[in-house]
Amino acid sequence: MLDIADALHRWVEQRRDFAVATVVATHGSAPRHPGAALAVDADGTALGSVSGGCVEGAVYALCQEALESGAPVRESFGYSDEDAFAVGLTCGGTIDILVTPVRATGRDAASAASDGARTADADALAGALAAAARGEAAALTRVVQGPPALLGRALLVRPDGTVTGTLGGHRDLDRTAAAETRALLEAGRTATVEIGADGSRCGEPVTLLVESSVPAPRMLVFGAIDFAAALVRVGKFLGYHVSVCDARPVFATAGRFPDADEIVVDWPHRYLDSQDLDARAVLCVLTHDAKFDVPLLERALRLPVAYVGAMGSRRTHLDRLERLREAGLTELELHRLRSPIGLDLGARTPEETALSIAAEIVANRRGGTGAPLTGAHTPIHRDPPRIGSVA
Repeated sequence: MLDIADALHRWVEQRRDFAVATVVATHGSAPRHPGAALAVDADGTALGSVSGGCVEGAVYALCQEALESGAPVRESFGYSDEDAFAVGLTCGGTIDILVTPVRATGRDAASAASDGARTADADALAGALAAAARGEAAALTRVVQGPPALLGRALLVRPDGTVTGTLGGHRDLDRTAAAETRALLEAGRTATVEIGADGSRCGEPVTLLVESSVPAPRMLVFGAIDFAAALVRVGKFLGYHVSVCDARPVFATAGRFPDADEIVVDWPHRYLDSQDLDARAVLCVLTHDAKFDVPLLERALRLPVAYVGAMGSRRTHLDRLERLREAGLTELELHRLRSPIGLDLGARTPEETALSIAAEIVANRRGGTGAPLTGAHTPIHRDPPRIGSVA
């Protein structure tokens, strides 16, 4: 749901009633992962997607029904060979959808008091949407399977441990759920968690969907060259906060990189030393000049970041490896270096090269092979992470 937080936050501010359908589980090949959402307001306006088009019509109708009833509902959609016109996923997988109605709060104090549980859920949802729209860290937890009375109940957890809402079960359920949610928030992950309904290792199991909203991941591009300008555009398209760094002020300018979030004139290694990067950050070294990239890579390859790639010919790569060995890097550290940077697409232009780099970053992030799907027998859509049961 937080993938459409900006628009939903505006709906909340406009005091619209709406229902939001969220993918809460997938089985086999499915086009969208848990957290993907479709929302429908009382006027019939729709935004978002849960399946790329396969079951949108049926989910739209479920949202309208939930708005009428005021109650959450869970539904599964899969492929049917028996009826070619049945609603289902043509890719052959199955998705489970949770539809939650969200009423504008504060319209009627009496009705709000009589439905305190749903008011608390609305407050948690509104808080999560506001945080995500502002780019702040927060995580929303909802009961997506378990006792019917708990279905759809919501909890908002912030990095400092502040909690809004309640899951409505045993008094220890909120405490356990908040601890599991905070751990996922710190990792910037969206996943399902199974715990006991009383928050312990016993009792009826409850499945939670935890959606983490964290600031955009960082992409640091070193070397203000034409290839860097194309990579900045692709990085923004993929949702990164993109910084460009070069020691030469004549090249590191806003005119050359209008799409960059930040342009820094400094020695690359000195700028890197000043940054606090998390495990999602990607570093793209396009300088292919030993005096810049060796001290930079010496530091970069020792950081717990997601990706470090460096541009250059194979001859440049071999020379760079020797220089890095002389600087004291181990073979294990050198193994992390993606060089020459990018996948083999036969790229020539800056735009094609940027595409090959972005493809390698995505493959590295999602566990892809980079091989053609034609003739392959590997899954097209990989299963999302699932946290071990605590039930």
